Amino acid sequence: MSDVVLKRFGLLGRNISYSFSKGYFTDKFKNENFEGCTYENFDIAEIASFPEIIKKNINLKGLSVTIPYKETVLPFLDKLSKKAKLIGAVNTIKITKEGKLKGYNTDYYGFKKSLEPLLQEHHKKALILGTGGASKGVAFALNELKIPYTFVSRENKENTIGYNRINAKTFDNYQIIINSTPVGTSPNIELFPLIPYEYFTEKHIAFDLIYNPTETQFLKKAKENGAQIKNGLDMLIFQAEKAWKIWNK
Repeated sequence: MSDVVLKRFGLLGRNISYSFSKGYFTDKFKNENFEGCTYENFDIAEIASFPEIIKKNINLKGLSVTIPYKETVLPFLDKLSKKAKLIGAVNTIKITKEGKLKGYNTDYYGFKKSLEPLLQEHHKKALILGTGGASKGVAFALNELKIPYTFVSRENKENTIGYNRINAKTFDNYQIIINSTPVGTSPNIELFPLIPYEYFTEKHIAFDLIYNPTETQFLKKAKENGAQIKNGLDMLIFQAEKAWKIWNK
């Protein structure tokens, strides 16, 4: 009987004890008999600690990347996939046999797969709340779906609008409202993006990238006004399975 080859995978992030990924992949490895595969959290306070993780952890084959390192990890990588380069954010890293680090973005794929079944003729434009790394994958997916979008930011960034400018007319023009911020994530489940929820209607989709809790205040408030709602769980599963294929190809 041959020795089991150890293959280690993990999640890079900050304050990630709540994370979906570790539980998901641990269950996957057990249920699908991937012997020798493990998945662990690499919780670091600063991205500067990242090279030390790579140096100290042999048998590491791949990493998922979450908030707040989807953009700041880029300078530490040897190569980017074409789409990750266009998006400007990475949530998946493959570690080659030679020890090289290649970054990919599977967030956009997961979001696109999750949103597509909900789309109807009247869903013409999207509003993306937030401008962080997660928002970039969302924007890329919307481009592929040929849905125009506008970013909403608390700061005066170029090509964005402020939260204080969202009104009834905004909701007439944008039928898909996407929360790409961490606002409302457990344990801070009472928080929500500051937008006028009374303008949601049955013609709107409210999509929250957050999966814990399953129904955020953002989604609850949108649903109360008739909107179709979707959380980030399916998106996470789609992107995780895509990452698994990348790590093993």
